[in-house]
Amino acid sequence: MSGQIFTAADVTADRELDCDVCVVGSGAGGAVLAAGLVEQGLKVIMLEAGPHRTRKDFTMLERDSSPALYQDRGARSTSDLAISILQGRSVGGSTTVNWTSCFRTPDRILRHWREAHGLEALSPDSLRAHFEAIEGRLSIGEWPIESVNPNNRVLIDGAKAIGMTTGPMRRNVKGCANSGYCGMGCPVDGKQAMHVTYLHDAVQRGLVLHAECAVQHLEVQAGRVVAVHAQIHPVDQASPTGAKVTVRPKVLALSAGALNGPALLLRSGINWQGRVGKRTFLHPVIAVLGEYEQQIHPWYGAPQSVHSHDPIDRGPNKVGYFLEAAPVHPMIAATSVPLFGEAHLAVMRRVRHLSAQIALHVDGLLPQDEGGTVTIDAAGRMRLDYPVRPYLVEAMRDAHLTLARVHLAAGAKVVMSAHVEPVALTSEADLPLLEAAPYGALEHVIFSAHQMGGCTMGSDPSRSVVDTQHKLRGLDNLYVVDGSVLPTSLGVNPSETVYALAHRARRFVGEAV
Repeated sequence: MSGQIFTAADVTADRELDCDVCVVGSGAGGAVLAAGLVEQGLKVIMLEAGPHRTRKDFTMLERDSSPALYQDRGARSTSDLAISILQGRSVGGSTTVNWTSCFRTPDRILRHWREAHGLEALSPDSLRAHFEAIEGRLSIGEWPIESVNPNNRVLIDGAKAIGMTTGPMRRNVKGCANSGYCGMGCPVDGKQAMHVTYLHDAVQRGLVLHAECAVQHLEVQAGRVVAVHAQIHPVDQASPTGAKVTVRPKVLALSAGALNGPALLLRSGINWQGRVGKRTFLHPVIAVLGEYEQQIHPWYGAPQSVHSHDPIDRGPNKVGYFLEAAPVHPMIAATSVPLFGEAHLAVMRRVRHLSAQIALHVDGLLPQDEGGTVTIDAAGRMRLDYPVRPYLVEAMRDAHLTLARVHLAAGAKVVMSAHVEPVALTSEADLPLLEAAPYGALEHVIFSAHQMGGCTMGSDPSRSVVDTQHKLRGLDNLYVVDGSVLPTSLGVNPSETVYALAHRARRFVGEAV
């Protein structure tokens, strides 16, 4: 039995549907879950707000990918505009546009979850089979060191020169063309994203997927979700078409992500003990640029192929961070460099000589770190408040200094921070200038491509929104299966953790039908 994918053009009148399980969201969590549920013989309907796009639609142009494949046309941010948020919005979710970096959940994080959040069920041993299953299906493996591009080579060479270690990245690719355009959708299907793997499997076995179908609210009666109300909204139109889709499931699986999922619950009046949307984490990222004599061409080649986790544990009461490289395509460079006029033009003329190195901060591990909060505004739209607190400010200052040293050691002619008033360095003698610069919200570029928490999992009902089997507290048939259940950030790119947790959740959701 095969299923079907419907787009906005296919749904011109209201539809009333019923099923065993309705999955809201088609990203890392929803796709893996749905594939397992249809394999169990269940009738599954998936609703995805984003469009259905495939390799024939991926033009490798930023002007096309940002409005079609990203939340808020690529302009999502925190409420104070201090942190830019890159988050996917299409069939496949962020897996369609991520940079393919894959890590198992670190043992230190699982240990923290067991000790601080009562997640005894999550251990390296209990998750091993789930990791192995998804690694096989997604062809996750180490990227060969000989294929590392110049942008990532900067991290290898600079880190080694200052006594830091680096490791190869594992990537979910098969037949990768090494183009470097992962963030715009893979034009050769080398990236093993959800739309070419688990969603493909699920549709082949009977999944019915409605794309450009935005869920507005959940209808609850007597402690159960009895209906999911959505509207058809084409990605290239400002307003919905007026056609509505109503799904009446036996079980609902919410896989809409760590920002949209909590917002949907809040719009529906679902807020377990006021905890929905709390403890949202971002791995807040800062970047430092280096200009090199040789051409780096930072948009070509595997975007992230090496990493350094040396600064992950900086001691008690300090936020750790990890280092990676980031691709620099022309549009993202032009919008990220905080300069104007001739100064901006001068940087853009040299963009092929630039390398971007980034530090991702591990939020949520300190006892006092509650991260950010998702709420909704008067119109029901998602709002994220994420204060950059003093301990993050301290870590961001340290990370800037570390990345500047990496660049200088790798041979950069000039190192430039992304401050409102950029700091330029030509040697380590200039580091005090960088140390003295201001840090925090709206002082320099901060962005995030990792959204976690907001519907946190735990054993204590007073501190968590979902239980250890992903069931949302207070409702009998609602399960949350995505990155929103993470009780802290991870200290690694989160996709593989979400894949594995969704693979584990197949059993619980299936048994609830």
